[in-house]
Formats: sequence, structure tokens, C-alpha cells
Amino acid sequence: MKKLLTILLSTVVTVGLSAQDVKMSGAALWKTLTEVTYEISKDEYGDVYLPVFSKEIQEIEGLEVEVDGYIIPFEGMFKPTQLIISSLPISECFFCGSGGPETVMEITMKEQIKYTTKRVKIRGKLYLNKKDPDNLMYMLKEGVYTGLAYGSY
Repeated sequence: MKKLLTILLSTVVTVGLSAQDVKMSGAALWKTLTEVTYEISKDEYGDVYLPVFSKEIQEIEGLEVEVDGYIIPFEGMFKPTQLIISSLPISECFFCGSGGPETVMEITMKEQIKYTTKRVKIRGKLYLNKKDPDNLMYMLKEGVYTGLAYGSY
């Protein structure tokens, strides 16, 4: 009995500590990422809209977060370690539907991931792209697949 209690307590402490590493996840993360505005700048091609991130977004930059969403398949672009994830299903995502640029994120995975049409969860460090219009404004690096996301919002 004492041995069982020790194992149970150890498991609870371990799970609690690993959960504390994630600063934000799921719907709360995506909601926070919508708090962005834009300023117009110029480059050699004309006007460029650059993101201006809220204080809340800037506070989670570089921290461990867990994003959930749908892998966006791009012909010839999907690579098992480089992908784009959307908070919205493909029919509504930024590239195919009504979603804005704040609903998608570039992901760099530590290990390969298989494509699926189901909603997935990926944990990694969030970085902000403030100036490069050729990339998405949100980037997740050192991504680790943590499973399927159940209970969509």
C-alpha cells in the first residue's frame, strides 16, 4: 500500500510539473493571438502590413505553449518537420476561407509528423515574426506532437 501511494504521488507531482512548463494552450492561446493590429510600412514592392503585437502576446514570446489546430496541406510544401497549423478547419482557414493571418502558425517540428485531417496538439516555443512578410507572423519552434485534440471549441 505504501509503495502504491508513493508511485501515485510521484506521478501526480511529475504530471503537475510538466503541465506548469506550458504557459498557454488551446482556445486561450488562439484568443490571445488575435490581439494584434497592423501598421503600414513600405518596401521595394510597395505597402507592407506589419504586425503590432499586444503586451499579452509579447509576454509569451519564447515561452513553451501548446497549440491545437488543423494541419494545412500545401501541394509540394508539406514536410513532416515543417508545417502550417490553423485554428480553423481548412474550409475556413486563412488560405482557403474567412480566417485572418492570426489564425495560422508556422511549425518547425523536432521529429516528423504524419499528416492527418484531425485536430492535433503540438507543444513548442512561440516566436513572433515582426518584419518578414514572406513568413507567417506566428512561429512555433522545437515542436513536439502531443496527441489529438478532443473537444473542439
